Amino acid sequence: MKTHGNDPQPPSQLIVRALSAASQRGVLIGGGLRLPCALGRSGRRADKREGDGATPVGRFALRQVFYRPDRLIRPRTPLPVVALRPGDGWCDDPDDRNYNRLVRHPYPASAEHLWREDHLYDLIVVLGYNDGPRIRGRGSAIFMHVAGPGFKPTAGCIALTRGQLLRLIEQMPRGAAITIPP
Repeated sequence: MKTHGNDPQPPSQLIVRALSAASQRGVLIGGGLRLPCALGRSGRRADKREGDGATPVGRFALRQVFYRPDRLIRPRTPLPVVALRPGDGWCDDPDDRNYNRLVRHPYPASAEHLWREDHLYDLIVVLGYNDGPRIRGRGSAIFMHVAGPGFKPTAGCIALTRGQLLRLIEQMPRGAAITIPP
C-alpha cells in the first residue's frame, strides 16, 4: 500500500476491532497505525438505539471535524474543519426535527453541549451514522473524540488520546470511512 517512494498511502479506510465480544475497548487500525481506543459502555450493537450506550456496528463516513479554538490550534486535516462556539450543541431528542444535528443553545429540546469543561470534545470527528436518512430513536451524536482518563467507556462513541486523534485526522483524506464490525 504505497503511493510513491516510501510514503504510505493515506488511511482512507479505518477499522475498529473490539478486544472481545462485549469489550468497551478496542484497537483502531488503518494506514499503518494501531491505536488503542475506548468504545461504548454497552459494547457494540447492530441495532443501536438512542441512549443505549453502544457503539454502532457498520461502515460510516468521516463527515467533519470540530475543535475548541481556545484549547487547540486549527487541526491540519483534509477533512472539513469547524471551530466550536460556546453555544454549540447536538440534538439527541428523537422527536425533534433537528434530531442528530448541530444546534445552538439554548435549545428547546434535549441537546448535548459540545463546549465541555472535561476536554472530551476539544476535538470531535463527526461520523456519518444515522444521518441520511435520520431515523428517530436510532442514535445520535456518534463521534470520534478525545478519550477520558484510562480510556473510560463512552456513551457510544470511539475515543482516542488527543495526540492520536490529531495524528489520525492529519492523514484522513476526504471520503475516508471507518468500519466497526460485529
